Amino acid sequence: MSDAVSEAAAQAAGETWVAVSRLVRRLRELDAEGDLSSGQASVLVRLAKHGPASASELAAAERVRPQSMAAIVQALERAGLVERHRDPEDGRRQLVTLTEPGRERRLDDRRAREAWLARALQEHCTEAQLRTIIEAMALLDAVAQS
Repeated sequence: MSDAVSEAAAQAAGETWVAVSRLVRRLRELDAEGDLSSGQASVLVRLAKHGPASASELAAAERVRPQSMAAIVQALERAGLVERHRDPEDGRRQLVTLTEPGRERRLDDRRAREAWLARALQEHCTEAQLRTIIEAMALLDAVAQS
C-alpha cells in the first residue's frame, strides 16, 4: 500500500480540520462555565474524563507550570468543585478529585453545549443531513480510535 494520500483524502482532512476547529471554538464561546477561567474549566473536564490526578500530572497534561496549576487547583477547591486527598499508594502525594458539585457543574456545562449544538443542527439540517452527520461522526470516531 502506498503512503501517498489521495486528493479526496487530503481535501476531506483539510475540511474536517477547519470545521472541527470552528465548532470547538464556537462551543468554547458558550459561557456555560460562568466564572471559571478556561484553565479551570479544562481541569474539570480532565478530572471528569480521567479521574483523580496529582497537581503535577494536571500541570503536565495541561502544559502549564506547576505554580500555575497550583493556583488553578486552589481556586477550584475554594469554589468547592475539587478536593485533595492523600494518594493511598504514596502518602507524600495528594490527588485532586472532583466533588459532587464539580461533577454536576461539568455535566450541566456539557448538557448546555450539547443542547445548543442540537438546536443549531436542527435549524440548519434536514433529517437526511442529520443522518449523514451521524454516519460521518461514526467514521471519524473510528479513525480517531485507530
